[in-house]
Amino acid sequence: MVEQAQRRVPRLPSLEWLTGLPPATRFAFHGDAEARAAAHPVWGVAFSDEACRANAHSTRATLWMGPDEYLLLDFTAGQPSAAASASALFDTLEGAMAGVPHALVDISHRQFAFQVGGPHAATILSGACPLDLDLAEFPVGMCTRTVLAKADITLWRTQADAFRLEVWRSFAGYVTGILTEIAAEFYPNR
Repeated sequence: MVEQAQRRVPRLPSLEWLTGLPPATRFAFHGDAEARAAAHPVWGVAFSDEACRANAHSTRATLWMGPDEYLLLDFTAGQPSAAASASALFDTLEGAMAGVPHALVDISHRQFAFQVGGPHAATILSGACPLDLDLAEFPVGMCTRTVLAKADITLWRTQADAFRLEVWRSFAGYVTGILTEIAAEFYPNR
């Protein structure tokens, strides 16, 4: 097995509306219905057939990123022996899909996650994201790959007033800096 580089989650400011989230195991998955059917018993979370929708159960989530493309998240990465568990999970998924065309890549090291929450969450994000984040247009459970200013992000609405952002580590300061600037209108003393 290839040794994983040890990387730390970027430091985030401790703010009322912005919360750093614990590490997660992330897999980029490409596969048709046959590959998804083979992976589902191991992964344990359904793969959405509906565009831009996430399914979550227990400590895992499956986010629809495009036709036959999904982001798989396992939130147990911060626990002891998580690296071994992630490797074992990867191997088990690969074994379940043996002989079925697919692609599975561990991208855990590439990005980190944080939550933007509170009564102004959608408005703060809308200051740098071109999507209509009104609850009627971007409901709870919706997810997509988009941009925040000039940074690529994955955006998932987890609650009416909360969004999970998956961001490349190298954009940590840029993304949080822009959001902090926008949020100053609502949280001026922070």
